[in-house]
Amino acid sequence: MRVVIAEDNALLREGLVLLLTSSGHEVAAVAGTGPEILPALLEHRPDVAVLDVRMPPTFRDEGLRAALAARERIPGLPVLVLSQYVEESYAAELLSGGSSGLGYLLKDRVGRVDEFLDALERVAAGGTALDPEVVTELLTRRRDSPLDSLTPREREVLKLMAEGHDNTTIAETLVVTERAVSKHIGNVFLKLGLPPSDSGHRRVLAVLRYLKDPRSAG
Repeated sequence: MRVVIAEDNALLREGLVLLLTSSGHEVAAVAGTGPEILPALLEHRPDVAVLDVRMPPTFRDEGLRAALAARERIPGLPVLVLSQYVEESYAAELLSGGSSGLGYLLKDRVGRVDEFLDALERVAAGGTALDPEVVTELLTRRRDSPLDSLTPREREVLKLMAEGHDNTTIAETLVVTERAVSKHIGNVFLKLGLPPSDSGHRRVLAVLRYLKDPRSAG
């Protein structure tokens, strides 16, 4: 798997390079500032990009802007965004442009090597990976929305779905049967108004339905 890394912290950047290369992946290029990101992505067209949200020169949202611009130029480019903190608006903006091949993780997740690599591979394969803390933050902030009609168990299932886990993993995590998980997921889709005829990946659409609500910024 070919990867482009954009991270201004030299120590973390080199750590990512070492981690990925030792795991059998190829680091095609690294970027240390915002303006370097898009040219590197367009030149190397990696299997997945790992981008910090805040990059020089302004340390605001250079990584996010580069990710959005790159996905416009290279439709479907898998992007895993790293952030120091839970920044709800950034997660929402990233996912609102399309649901496949996207991830948003907190930086401390990188230290949990297996979890990070699993998330990276899921994103590269066209899936999603949202940090559990990000999902928790989003779900707990929501008020007066269709999510209010979900049962506590359905919320747990939705949280695990948003993190990118499959039904088998969800069943193992919650210590229930896969049949029970499928039933809960069906209820989530029904309550969020996502019938089988909806195009796209309904597991992701369930999360996007939350993220796209304008009240989520409050």
